[in-house]
Amino acid sequence: MIKPCPTFLALVLMLVPLTAQAEPRTWRDATGKFTIEAELVEVNDDAVVLKKPNGKTVTVPLARLSPTDRRFVETLDAPSSPLANLSADAEINALLEEIRKKSDMPALVAAIVTSDGLETFGVAGVRKRGASASARASDLWHLGSDTKAMTATLVARLVEDGVLDWDTTLAEVFADDGVTIHPDFQGVTIRQLLTHRAGLPANLNLVEYLGEDATKERRHALSELAKPPAKPPGTEFAYSNLGYVIVGAVIEKLTGKSWQENMVEQIFEPLKMKSAGFGGLGTPGRVDQPWPHTADGKPVPQNGPAVDNPPVMGPAGRVHCTIQDWSRFIADLLGGLNGKPALLEADSYQTLSTPPTGGDYAMGWIVAERGWAGGKVLTHSGSNTMNYATVWIAPERDFALLACTNQGGDDAAAACDTAVAALIQHRTSKE
Repeated sequence: MIKPCPTFLALVLMLVPLTAQAEPRTWRDATGKFTIEAELVEVNDDAVVLKKPNGKTVTVPLARLSPTDRRFVETLDAPSSPLANLSADAEINALLEEIRKKSDMPALVAAIVTSDGLETFGVAGVRKRGASASARASDLWHLGSDTKAMTATLVARLVEDGVLDWDTTLAEVFADDGVTIHPDFQGVTIRQLLTHRAGLPANLNLVEYLGEDATKERRHALSELAKPPAKPPGTEFAYSNLGYVIVGAVIEKLTGKSWQENMVEQIFEPLKMKSAGFGGLGTPGRVDQPWPHTADGKPVPQNGPAVDNPPVMGPAGRVHCTIQDWSRFIADLLGGLNGKPALLEADSYQTLSTPPTGGDYAMGWIVAERGWAGGKVLTHSGSNTMNYATVWIAPERDFALLACTNQGGDDAAAACDTAVAALIQHRTSKE
C-alpha cells in the first residue's frame, strides 16, 4: 500500500537540486512578514536556495514558506516519477544504514514492490565517498544488466505489434541487407538471442566500438556474425551481452528507430518512467547524483553520462532511473504475471519468464525456486563495474525486492543481497 506523505516536507525530500531554470517570482513566508523577488536555484532536503536580482543567494527553510510557495515547489517537474512522493521509510532507512556501514558501501537504496506499485523503500549513505552530499530518495541508479529485461519487454511489444516473431531468424531480418552471416548463425532466432542460446561470445572487444552513434556501432557489431559461433547455436546456455547488442540492431533494422527511441516510446513513456535514461549519472564534476565507485570502494576519477560502458552496449546494460521508476517496471511485470491489466498481454509475460526446456534463464530473468517466495522467483543483477543493482521477484506472493549501490564488485553484490534479505524479513514479519 502506498502511504500518503504526512507533511509537505516529506514531499520535497523527493526533489533533486535544480539548475537555475525557474523564472524570478515573489516568495512569501508563512506569516507574511517578508517577500523576496528571486529565482529558485535549488531544493535541498529542508530548504530552498533563492537567487536575488543582485546575484546573491539566500537559503530559506521550507517550513518558513507560505502554503502557496510550498505547493509551487511541490509541483515542480522534478526528474522523478510521481511515485517519488512516497516518503522513504525511516525504519528501512535505519536498516539500510546499518547494512551500508557493515559492508562499507558509499550509498544503498532498496525497495519493496507489489503489483499495485511501490510499497515502501529506504535510502542511506552518501553520493560520493569523502563528500558530504547524502544520497536522496529521488536519486538515479545505474541498473547495468537489469536493462536486459527491459529490452526483452520491448521485443515483446514489437511481437504483439506484428513487427517480428520470437522465432524470427537473423537470416530473415538481414536478408539482402549486405550483412555477412556465418551459416551456423543464419537460423539463430530472437528467442535464442534473448535466452543466451545463440552461441555468441560473452562480449564485444569494446575498444573497437567506442563511437557515440550507438545505432551505427550496433550495425558494426553485426560483423561479429560473420565469425564461427563460440558454441553451436541452440545447444546450451552461454551468457552474452553481444546477443542483446544484436537484438538492438534487429530492433533498429525493423523499426527504423534507435533502440533508445524505442525504449522511450514503448516502455518508459507508457509506464511513466520519467526519470529513465541511458549511460552514466550526474553532471560531470558535480556530486548531484550517486558517484560511481570501483570494487575497492574508491570514487572513479570522473562522473557523468560518458562514464559507463560505450553506447553500443545499451540493450545489454545502460539504463538508469530512480528506484521509484524501476519499481514501475517491476510492478507491471508482477501485475502481468498475476493476470492484472498491464503493458503486455498475459501470454507475453509468461513467455518472458519461462526458460527453455532444461534451462533456468528466461528473457532477462534467471528463474529459480525459493521457499520465502512460495515457489517461483525471477531474479537478475547488473553492474557496469562501478555500480550494482539486483532484483528478486516472487510472483506467487505478489511482491519484489530491489536494491542498488553506487559501487561495483563482489562486496557491492553482497551488500545488495543482504539488503534484499533484510527486506524479505521486514515484509514477512508484518504479514
